[in-house]
Amino acid sequence: MSYRPTRDDAWNLLAEYVPSDNLRRHALAVEAVMRHMARKRGEDEEMWGIIGLVHDIDYERHPDEHCAHAPEILRSRGWPEEYIRAVLAHGWGLCTDVEPLTDLEKTLYTIDELTGLVAAAALVRPSRSILDLPVKSVLKKWKDKAFAAGANRGVIEQGAAMLGMEPADLIGETIEGMKPAAEEIGLRGTL
Repeated sequence: MSYRPTRDDAWNLLAEYVPSDNLRRHALAVEAVMRHMARKRGEDEEMWGIIGLVHDIDYERHPDEHCAHAPEILRSRGWPEEYIRAVLAHGWGLCTDVEPLTDLEKTLYTIDELTGLVAAAALVRPSRSILDLPVKSVLKKWKDKAFAAGANRGVIEQGAAMLGMEPADLIGETIEGMKPAAEEIGLRGTL
């Protein structure tokens, strides 16, 4: 691989294509969990995090064609095909037909949806914080289909199975992954 994007490259691209604070916070949450999961699996934390940061690079400009424009954006900057494929795989069955095959792709596919559910569960707590969020609170909210209805539970369940993890364990790892980024993702709350 000749060109290897840096986190600064990824952040600058995000700043250019994603003006929304909410979507940036989501990207930062996904990045944090991807880094956490890479560390746990002995994988390339920098690569996993960078891909997590840019996974929704085309969403704000092209919400009805999500993932269709990401390859051209990333290729125009010389990003490696492995990174581009991972970005496409996170939309498998939703907006692409690129099936997640690697651990990185399966993780991104799964936690993209899960970080939204976890963040919503943190925000309804009295502390409004990820720092004291127990797994059982997320599991309770999971059962309420009207809560964070945009978080596709089917994708989360399928992804957990692909990763060989129980949903409760995956939720726990997602919470742990988000904690170091609590301030920048707006989930420090009153703690």
